[in-house]
Amino acid sequence: MTLPTSGLITVNDRGARAATTFGSVAAGGGNMVFIKKLTASSSSTLSFLNGSSDVVLDSTYKEYLFTFKDIHPAANNSSTYFSFQADTGTNTSYNQTITSTHFRAAHQESDANANLSYASDQDQAQATGFQNLAYAVGGNDDESIAGFLHLFNPSSSTFVKHFMARCNVYYEGDYTMDSFTAGYFNTTTALTRVQFKMSGGNIEAGDICLYGIL
Repeated sequence: MTLPTSGLITVNDRGARAATTFGSVAAGGGNMVFIKKLTASSSSTLSFLNGSSDVVLDSTYKEYLFTFKDIHPAANNSSTYFSFQADTGTNTSYNQTITSTHFRAAHQESDANANLSYASDQDQAQATGFQNLAYAVGGNDDESIAGFLHLFNPSSSTFVKHFMARCNVYYEGDYTMDSFTAGYFNTTTALTRVQFKMSGGNIEAGDICLYGIL
């Protein structure tokens, strides 16, 4: 089969090593702008608030990205979840209505068990609780969560607010657990703040970084 060559650019090995720019590729890819990092230290919650000196969840960006690095809980049991919620204006109830879905893949260190399953106990159907992102996080010294959460156009006054998250967890039963969560906040009111917490106990350590995407 002959592939079309129209519109393609080829770069040989010597040219690639010498290249310092590829025209408009970088500009066409958009920008991801660092906004703030929060570091846990036996913290009950980590909150990103609109209106503080260096955190703005507004119409500047149509997409926000939160990254989780080595989120480590104080508790070590099967009922410990890493979760989030959002709120509007200056409200701090963090009880916006969510409809969501959640599935996960798991594999045990001993190779005794591996599975892929939908987790109906982790989804919400027009509920106002904190949305779980990572299930049964281990609290031993080497156990933690890494992952990310995308929040789309939170300042919109027309549409609901979609989110998608993926987290890899060192499960307390010595599994790697890959958790996928998605859904929407069923409100057309602008979201201005986002809070993260464990379902039980504190966040003992770890970083959450916030980026805005143009």
